[in-house]
Amino acid sequence: MPKDDVIEFEGTVVEAMPNTTFKVKLPNGHIVTAQLSGKLRMNYIRIVPGDRVTIEVSIYDLNKGRITWRLPSENNQS
Repeated sequence: MPKDDVIEFEGTVVEAMPNTTFKVKLPNGHIVTAQLSGKLRMNYIRIVPGDRVTIEVSIYDLNKGRITWRLPSENNQS
């Protein structure tokens, strides 16, 4: 997926599914099925329901995406 063919969103993971696939809820209420990116998988970054993440969604299929970043949790701020 070339960089100019994606839209980045922030969302919240609502469900973990098999094979590193997750359901992510966007702020507008839309649910996207997203897979972990290779960098997150390679570095053993764990994603659990409730995590805030950044996802890339293709402009051609707005129902599927790729999780590219796990954001710090809101209750962990010092």
